[in-house]
This record gives sequence, C-alpha cells and structure tokens, in this order.
Amino acid sequence: MPADLAIVTDSTAYLPQQAVDRQRISVVPLSVVLGDEVLAEGVEITPKDVAEALRAKERLTTSRPNPETFAAAYRAAAESGASGVVSIHLSAELSGTVEAARLAAAEAPVPVRVVDSRLVGMALGYAVLAATDARAAGGDLAAVAAAAELRASGTAGFFYVDTLEHLRRGGRIGTARALLGSALAVKPLLHLAGGRIEPLEKVRTAARAIARLEELAVERAGEQEVDITVHHLAAEDRAEPLAARLRERVPGVREVLLTEVGAVIGTHVGPGLLAVVVAPAVG
Repeated sequence: MPADLAIVTDSTAYLPQQAVDRQRISVVPLSVVLGDEVLAEGVEITPKDVAEALRAKERLTTSRPNPETFAAAYRAAAESGASGVVSIHLSAELSGTVEAARLAAAEAPVPVRVVDSRLVGMALGYAVLAATDARAAGGDLAAVAAAAELRASGTAGFFYVDTLEHLRRGGRIGTARALLGSALAVKPLLHLAGGRIEPLEKVRTAARAIARLEELAVERAGEQEVDITVHHLAAEDRAEPLAARLRERVPGVREVLLTEVGAVIGTHVGPGLLAVVVAPAVG
C-alpha cells in the first residue's frame, strides 16, 4: 500500500511543526558546532542562540551529517511498517546531507529514494509537502519522489543578507566570491540557482534591497497560484511587514508563512537575513 511509505527530510526544511505532525514527516536534525559542542538544530540550539553567537564572533560552524543518523531514521521507518522511504533534502551543492542519506539508503532494510531538492528552507519544505500529497493520493515510491522533484523544479528562493561575510566564511557563495571586496560595501541580493547560492543584484541600501526583494517575489509569482514563505533571522521587524505586503500584492497566493530560519542556515547567513520562497502550485 502506498500509504505506508515514509517521508523523511532534514531540519533545514523549516516546516511548521503542525505540518510535520499532521503529515507524518520524519525530520532528521542537522548539527551546528559552537565552540567544542556539537548541537542538534531545533533540539539543542535555537536561532536566537546562533544570532547571539555570531554577533559575539564566537566560533560557529556546521558539521557534516553522519550517515548513521539517516540509517537510524530508515530503520525506524521500516520497523514502523513502512515498505519504502522517500528522503528529501537540501541541495547537495550546499551540504553533504544528500551524500550521507545515499550512503545510508544503500544499507537500508527497505527501498529508499533520495531526492536532492537543490533547495533549502521552505523551498525544500514545499517539495516535502508535495511528496505527502502524492502519498495521500496513492502514489508509489517513484511517483512520490517525482512529485517532490516537480515542485522543487518550479520553486524560487530570493534573499537579502546584511553582509556576505558569513557566507564567505562558510564557503557557501559560489560565484559570489567574485563580488567580495566591492560587494561587502553594498547590500547583496542573492538567489538559489542550480542548487547553489548565486549573486543576483547589488543594492546600495537595506531599504532598497528589501523593496527589490519584494518586487522579485511579486514578479516571480505573477498571476499563478502560489505558496509563499518569508524567512528571517533576528529580523522579524522587517519580515512581518514584507509578508503582509506580499499577501496583498500577489493575486494568486494561497498562503504566506512567516518563519525564522534555524541554526544551520542561520550560521551561514547571519542576523538580518530576509528570504522569500515562491512555490507555484502543481497538479
């Protein structure tokens, strides 16, 4: 029966807990290293902890996931009666998570289909929710994985950071390295492209950058039916008005979520992040 398929993701999807519980999604926490401590995202370290640590210039990094973490999740799914697992994760261009999941899948007691969403945050989250919809509709392992891939392929993520320094330090900016120097003196807008974080535009002030972020989201949404998430890190005062404006301006919007990113992504973007995910409806 397709309904007994398990759906696994990682903690960088930043899905609302209500959706995780309702849709029976297994979330594997990724880790942040603060000083000498390895801390599980969403369990042992919060976004506030990360923002404070970065402001204090404490040593903060993310750690490569252990395949055994995923192996345990797959074993638990099998023990609960799952006949297969669809495991959907953040971009392999940004993390070793997909590789760890694939290593674990090779030894799993049931078939596991690992999907590289090539995304992160609720851009990944919407792909996971598409998988749950496909499972509810009776899809098999291939159909559920394909639904996640289809939603991911149409989803866009745009974001603003106060500085590229945190991304530079973590080696997560792809060709944005070419912007270092001059870009550190402006307000960069970036986007997800080909699974990587790439520069999009340079704007002179934070106010102009946020206004442009809004325009990019409105343009991408167009007249189609979409779901939108506004992410932030320690910037709720900027994120709330942005979410409200998008609710008013996007004619086909079904839902606008407002969420703070967790510790793993927060480590690489720094306080002040604003991001907008636009996910067209499918099916």
